[in-house]
Amino acid sequence: MRSLWLSAAFTLVATGCATGAPIGGRHLYVERYEPFARPAATREIPDAEADARAPLAVAPGARDTAVSTAQALLGKSRVVVRGKRYGDDCTSFVKALYEPLGVDLLTEARPGDNAVTAMWRFASHHGRIFEGGRPLPGDLVFFKETYDLNRDGHTNDGLTHVGLVEDVEADGTVLVIHRVARGVVRYRMNLSTPTQLRTASGKRLNDWLRTEAPGSKPRLTSELFAGFATLLPVESRLAKR
Repeated sequence: MRSLWLSAAFTLVATGCATGAPIGGRHLYVERYEPFARPAATREIPDAEADARAPLAVAPGARDTAVSTAQALLGKSRVVVRGKRYGDDCTSFVKALYEPLGVDLLTEARPGDNAVTAMWRFASHHGRIFEGGRPLPGDLVFFKETYDLNRDGHTNDGLTHVGLVEDVEADGTVLVIHRVARGVVRYRMNLSTPTQLRTASGKRLNDWLRTEAPGSKPRLTSELFAGFATLLPVESRLAKR
């Protein structure tokens, strides 16, 4: 019975997201991605579940595998992992990193969820979602309101984008690998300076994630941050980070 319900639920999941491709600053970007099922109503970010389940059973080195796979895809417009072609959106990219580990991030989907929200629910059930602290390579990072999903001109679209944490620099800047309109890229996000693009010396702290469009102001990665999610085991070499 559960398998039939899941099959029905997946048909209601919009499997995608869209962000711009900021290069050097603000620019006008016309979205090319059309969601399969555009919601007409406000979408809220689900609360984190209190009854997290047992840790996922994955092979040793799962975090390294996810990160190295993401790094190998940098600069590519198509996501192909182990001979399998994945879709051209952020959730398909993350799915391509976790699926070879034996993790299906969409199994907690509920009717009406987009795929980013479904992954958030999975992380809430099988791992831990957090906003503060220091993420680890291989963690997921979620963003909200990266584009106007329901096209009503308001910021009421909930979770709209997801990526993978590649690393964290000494100053706290998080390196995120994700899929945007132009392909797989690396962006930066420093939550201690959420509205600052660069330091006085020119070091990049945040990238533009929501690009400028009619009726929409550009927003930096930190401004649209929704939460980190840790799902994979923390191995000894990462435990002290």
